[in-house]
Amino acid sequence: MRRLTALLISAVFVWLLASSPAFAYPPTPPSASTATTQLNALTVKAEGSSTGYSRDKFPHWHTVSGACDTRDEVLKRDGTGVSVDSNCEPTAGRWYSVYDAVWVTDDSAIDIDHIVPLSEAWKSGASGWTTAKREQFANDLTIAQLIAVTASSNRSKGDKDPSAWKPTNTAVHCVYAREWIWVKHTYGLSLQAAEKTALQSMLATC
Repeated sequence: MRRLTALLISAVFVWLLASSPAFAYPPTPPSASTATTQLNALTVKAEGSSTGYSRDKFPHWHTVSGACDTRDEVLKRDGTGVSVDSNCEPTAGRWYSVYDAVWVTDDSAIDIDHIVPLSEAWKSGASGWTTAKREQFANDLTIAQLIAVTASSNRSKGDKDPSAWKPTNTAVHCVYAREWIWVKHTYGLSLQAAEKTALQSMLATC
């Protein structure tokens, strides 16, 4: 009986693992405690002006390898069972959008979101950067700055910071806050008081 019970428990455990969303994610951000330290090191001040902002001032997507650009690389990284053609366009695959907990099988319904939006970066210090640095920021695959999500969730977010928008999937609030902080800390961007408060509340869910 004990052996049968153990087998049943194992079977249930395997089923749970198999039925859970299997998805890749951007590079793992620092822990909540490290994120808190990074958050407290950021400069808090009023948001800058959007005057002069244009997405064209953040050149993207640039070529990463062969026919694959940054967007293609994120689609391959964040998808499951992704195959691409000679132009690096997906021919198969599915993507789990962590913002709204939705599976998508059509890559045209996927957007590549900048965790810290380009406009937000501009108003937080990027207006003073060189074009080369803005291009690096817009295509950075080394930190958690780019993620494949549903177009609807990305457009709902727009250029809002966490004080004005959070993923509807509350289960990812902890990691989203850690990612946001990691990006701002890496690039020395400032943040507003309300933005910091919202991030602290999200870190409290970790």
